[in-house]
Amino acid sequence: MPSDHHKPPRQIGGELVIPIIAVGFTLYFFSSIWNSPWTAQVSAFMVGGILLLVCAIFFVRCVVWLRRGEGTLGFGNLFTMDDIRTGRIGLLAMTVAYVMFIDMLGFTLMTFVFLAVSMLILAKGRNAAFITMISAAMALTGWAVFIWAFDTRFPRGWFETTMQAVMSNG
Repeated sequence: MPSDHHKPPRQIGGELVIPIIAVGFTLYFFSSIWNSPWTAQVSAFMVGGILLLVCAIFFVRCVVWLRRGEGTLGFGNLFTMDDIRTGRIGLLAMTVAYVMFIDMLGFTLMTFVFLAVSMLILAKGRNAAFITMISAAMALTGWAVFIWAFDTRFPRGWFETTMQAVMSNG
């Protein structure tokens, strides 16, 4: 007699895409910071190490699901109608736009646009003024820490050039 409580195996193939990309990006990131100041290296290895740990835990969990028969490597859930309703497609588009336009607009302005639009997508347009303020504060903090204080090689745009002129002639 079949059980009414038996769920079909979870399709974890689609769920593995982002963690696999995250591991690849983190390893590339580690390889790119060898010549950076030691403080940047320590910060990068701490954040990257946490990301790798979380991914490793997820991979172990997936192996357990596969061995128990509770999961398959199917990709049927990779793209669904929920992606449109939840804003995943918009977040993907914003991520691609961030990578494409950061050199043109600079780190601070593009980070502000990315954060504001992404949070507005997730909030479904609610609390726009609050989200704009939070995004501005986070982008300005990023500028103050990474560009002004640590003088990193992040892309400079209109904002960074203007602030450098203001602070030099201030």
